[in-house]
Amino acid sequence: MAGLFGSDPGLSSMAFGGIIFLLGLFALLEFYEMADKRGLRPFRNLGIFIGLSLIGSVSCVLGVHEMWDFDITVEEVEIAILLFAIPFLGIAQLRLYDESHKDCIAPLASTLFGIGYVALLLNVLQKIRYFPDLEGHWLLLFFIVVSKMSDTGAYCTGQLFGKNKMIPRVSPGKTWEGFGGGIVFSVITAWMFYHFAGKHLQMPVNHALILGVLLGVGAVAGDLVESLFKREAGLKDSGRFLPGIGGVLDLLDSLLFNAPIMYFYLKYVLQS
Repeated sequence: MAGLFGSDPGLSSMAFGGIIFLLGLFALLEFYEMADKRGLRPFRNLGIFIGLSLIGSVSCVLGVHEMWDFDITVEEVEIAILLFAIPFLGIAQLRLYDESHKDCIAPLASTLFGIGYVALLLNVLQKIRYFPDLEGHWLLLFFIVVSKMSDTGAYCTGQLFGKNKMIPRVSPGKTWEGFGGGIVFSVITAWMFYHFAGKHLQMPVNHALILGVLLGVGAVAGDLVESLFKREAGLKDSGRFLPGIGGVLDLLDSLLFNAPIMYFYLKYVLQS
């Protein structure tokens, strides 16, 4: 909460950036561990370095923008880092390639996907936090609470009433009843958040409810996507960092998937 509502803008930005950086580190470690278990042989260290460079650079640029006028955009920083990264990944592949390791697409693709799935999507969370002309810290809190309440609603409803499986080959525990319950929970949470803190959201109630539906659906989809990764790797949890929850990716799955939905809704629907 200090990263969202700290009284000192500089310390608040540093706290938020530090939390995102640590989440990115552990999430990248978990993703590349799953890719290794699947035999994809990603360039783990290089992927982590590139991913953390993206997260750290964007955190610095956004934090500076909040306090001073700074003539560079986040998108320019991300593109520059990715363009510099591509030759290094190519060189790493050349060093790896020999008679016993002839695969080149799988290591490169899994490394780049990890950077995109973790680092770039975590950066979207940062963009929500610093969204211009709106109270981004409140919007990010709304986003997190609604998304995670969808997870909670889907689990509780599925446990109590679940009978019809959604995609058993991917996640045997997910049911259509749980899916519906997750959406209901997220919509109710969005309405309650608007009721108690609507002035900070700076949007009409219908937009808050629409976001409740979209984030509810997206949270379930994000959980299913991460379940597919774990099934491919033969794992129950992405890691053991959080007892009772699993790994950092298990915590972030719905947030990563929902981040572009929230950001583009704010940018192209709410402000249109």
